[in-house]
Amino acid sequence: MTQPVVLITGAAGGLGSALARRFVDGGWRVAASDINSDGLHALANSLPLAACETIDLRRPINCTELLSRVLASTGRLDALVNAAGVWREGPVESCSEAEFDLVMDVNLKAAFFMCAAAIPALRDSRGGIVNIASDAGHQGNRNAALYCASKGALTLLSKTLALDLAPDGVRVNCVSPGDIATPMLDFQAEQYGNGDPQAYKRELLALYPQGRNARFIRPDEVAELVWFLCQPYAEAISGANLAIDFGLSAGK
Repeated sequence: MTQPVVLITGAAGGLGSALARRFVDGGWRVAASDINSDGLHALANSLPLAACETIDLRRPINCTELLSRVLASTGRLDALVNAAGVWREGPVESCSEAEFDLVMDVNLKAAFFMCAAAIPALRDSRGGIVNIASDAGHQGNRNAALYCASKGALTLLSKTLALDLAPDGVRVNCVSPGDIATPMLDFQAEQYGNGDPQAYKRELLALYPQGRNARFIRPDEVAELVWFLCQPYAEAISGANLAIDFGLSAGK
């Protein structure tokens, strides 16, 4: 089939499911992966997916196996979107090795080895990669050194791959959202809000330049930007780190 194929990691999450829906609506075949089997099955019941794989991408061999299964199901790959991510916060001196490994493995290691696995197929299709980073990938966020480190590394990985793969016609970009209204944000507020998740969210919104009119970004808004970057008419855009954060990082 000539219908293009996108592989989305973290597809069961709030952003991942919005991405899957946007690509399905745009006529692409969507291969979805996530470690959350229940969430992934719910997504498969709501959208016509070309492939659906429950898998833990923190092991490089699983990245290779996922790519092989997707290619066996679809015959091609035109875009990879690394949307899997986790959040942890707190001072560096209280960070455990287990927390460090979790954040780095999900936010960076999995994306790195998914890119490595996908590159041969993307060379064939002259496709592209979009990595979901964060405003925390290019500015310091208080109490979030671990998360900032993981997303900062992902941002520079994207830029380096863009240079390395340009001769092959493969584009690599990074999208850096601010706070998105997803279950991940709800988790942050519940886990780190000292018993008052709404106050936690209000403190986040207070950082935005819109003042009393500030709101969180919708998943579909981020999905629209990612969709655009994966289209052939966006071929001039590579090596970019595109903020979608209401100007939160504009002065940083």
